[in-house]
Amino acid sequence: MAVKAELLSPAGDFEKLTMAVAYGADAVYLAGTQFGMRAAAGNFDEAGLRQAVSYCHERGVDVHVTCNTVPRNEEADALPEFLRLLEDVGADAVIAADIGVMGMVKRYAPHCALPASTQTGVANYATACALYDMGASRVVLARELTLEDIATLRAKTPSELELETFVHGAMCVSFSGRCLLSNYLIGRDANRGMCAQPCRWKYHLVEEKRPGQYFEITEDGGTYIMNSRDLRMIEHLPELLEAGVHSLKIEGRAKSSYYAGAVTGAYRQALDAALEGRELDPVWIEETELVSHRDYSTGFFYDAGGPGQHCGTAMYFSGCDVAAFVDSCDAKGLAQLTQRNKFSRGDTLSLLMPGRKPVTFIADHMADAEGQPIESTPHPLMSFSMPLPVQAPPCSVIRKLKT
Repeated sequence: MAVKAELLSPAGDFEKLTMAVAYGADAVYLAGTQFGMRAAAGNFDEAGLRQAVSYCHERGVDVHVTCNTVPRNEEADALPEFLRLLEDVGADAVIAADIGVMGMVKRYAPHCALPASTQTGVANYATACALYDMGASRVVLARELTLEDIATLRAKTPSELELETFVHGAMCVSFSGRCLLSNYLIGRDANRGMCAQPCRWKYHLVEEKRPGQYFEITEDGGTYIMNSRDLRMIEHLPELLEAGVHSLKIEGRAKSSYYAGAVTGAYRQALDAALEGRELDPVWIEETELVSHRDYSTGFFYDAGGPGQHCGTAMYFSGCDVAAFVDSCDAKGLAQLTQRNKFSRGDTLSLLMPGRKPVTFIADHMADAEGQPIESTPHPLMSFSMPLPVQAPPCSVIRKLKT
């Protein structure tokens, strides 16, 4: 039976958090400065965690803190202090992958919900039930499950146990993120948040007695043989709800604040349409094409054989460049903006706003911070003003569409 669902968005730093909240996240997930699986993200120190929780709770948004690395002994020694901090700041949930960490969460952060991370590899109802018995309030399902698998798991687990699944973003070539390749090749442990993504590298063959000679694997040279496609389920949220999924999770704590806002906004519209039984407006599917991404697939949801690899390149591509962020805008549409990429008068732009369809317009009448007319915005992070076609709230984004 379909359930009312939560949209869970990534918040790699405070700017990304504000974008996710503005564009409709019900909850965000983020990390402290340690114990999270995205060490390269901005992340949050103690003051940042307090600010993040306060900001979100004032707006009715939950905060899930990732504590999902596989800690070594010396790291485990530091966990109680960190978990006490999460309890003190009022975090709503602590996402854990290690059963020792799960035990510590129950002891040192007893008021926090306890989702079991996708790193626990929940691929069947027996594992889900065992984790529930250990205190898990939710399981983040392995990406390798089909919709049929999820429905079966839902039917054979306690109704109080929530199910969470990824619906959008990068996918790992390894089983639910369990990978030693990065650690083996260059000493950066993926299970401790430092993955170098060697699955995205281009590979050739080398013969043992001919070091330095790279032999082509394909007619065109090397191959990105382990490079997975990105996941996109925006058109299939009704089926996920029907299967019993409670939380729909967007990947991307290391991605841009624009990505956090745009993808959250698109899935907010898609989830609301699914819950209300409406058709999804195609404009929101198009929004997922405009953000940076690899070729999309529906993952394993409809085929246990998986999404397939994208062997031609590991590059991301997008349908637009972010031109500016709106800082303020008066009732007549005159906006103060901060530049993110150069654009010029006469360019075709798209205005993305929280909760509203994007609006296309032509750039005109730009002025610098002193009010002098300008023909373009060439300086990084320069302040400027420009009339917009409608009044736009803060966190709105100006994009330059690619042709």
